[in-house]
Amino acid sequence: MKIFSGTSNPPLAKAICKYVGIPLGRSNIKPFPDGETFVQIEENVRGEDVYVVQSTSPPTNHHLMEMFIMIDALRRASAARITAVLPFYGYARQDRKDQPRVPITAKLVANLLVAAGANRILTMDLHAQQIQGFFDIPVDHLYAAPVMYNYLKRKRLRNLVVVSPDIGGLKMAYAYSRVLGAGLAIVAKRRKSAREVVSMAIIGEIRGKDVLLVDDLTETASTLVKAAELIKHRGAKRIRACVSHAILDDLALERLSKSAIDELVTTDTVFRPAIRGVKIVTLSVAALLGEAIKRIHSNSSVTSLFAFKGGSTS
Repeated sequence: MKIFSGTSNPPLAKAICKYVGIPLGRSNIKPFPDGETFVQIEENVRGEDVYVVQSTSPPTNHHLMEMFIMIDALRRASAARITAVLPFYGYARQDRKDQPRVPITAKLVANLLVAAGANRILTMDLHAQQIQGFFDIPVDHLYAAPVMYNYLKRKRLRNLVVVSPDIGGLKMAYAYSRVLGAGLAIVAKRRKSAREVVSMAIIGEIRGKDVLLVDDLTETASTLVKAAELIKHRGAKRIRACVSHAILDDLALERLSKSAIDELVTTDTVFRPAIRGVKIVTLSVAALLGEAIKRIHSNSSVTSLFAFKGGSTS
């Protein structure tokens, strides 16, 4: 077994290798003057079970193309099996035709991964569950919930209600509320544009309670900030947000610094430099991904990775 990393999140790849107990595979990735990407695998992979760790975080297209090139290089070097490890699967929000003459880009990315030579996919907290069906190769879909749960349980939160910032995240919010023994509420929202939403109403009781907002992904933080503003106005005491993938552009950081959110809990599926002015707790999913890689390599079940003390993500 060998694990290689693209340039999107080397710290996570190194942490995964440390958990698995093998060194990170040697590769040379550099740009040509015209912007094209050059990749060379610098060790023998013939007959090996190979894993390529690459989040499709911004710059998304660059990191995607880099992954395709790495997979192609490994395939041509006669690797026995290539598993694309995508801690964050980009383009997942484009999973259906919701307007005339638009693409289903999540399916296109699936096709391109298979065409490049991927034999298996390992990913985490897909924005839409049905993306697993876009592949005709095995997909192992993990959840960050066990890692989040362990952190939240240590906080010993009392009088808690879990809130979904939109209808689409209701299933995730319900899972959190069940294992934390908390209430459940939903924020109804209307999206004005890709960068702005308007929160409309709250379904559920949140007055005088501590609130945990849960979502799979935030980029501009518009949904979270608007929901937190409405929740605070309705009498909530303390507000935490729990997000699997926090991309966080400059606009998001500005919004979060001025928001009613007291703490943002997220994971290291996406690499972020140190951020000032916003209280962000970053939990590592390296052990979860590393354990999945070990089990895939040994042809063992990964089902138990969905279970944790007090509940299950399935």
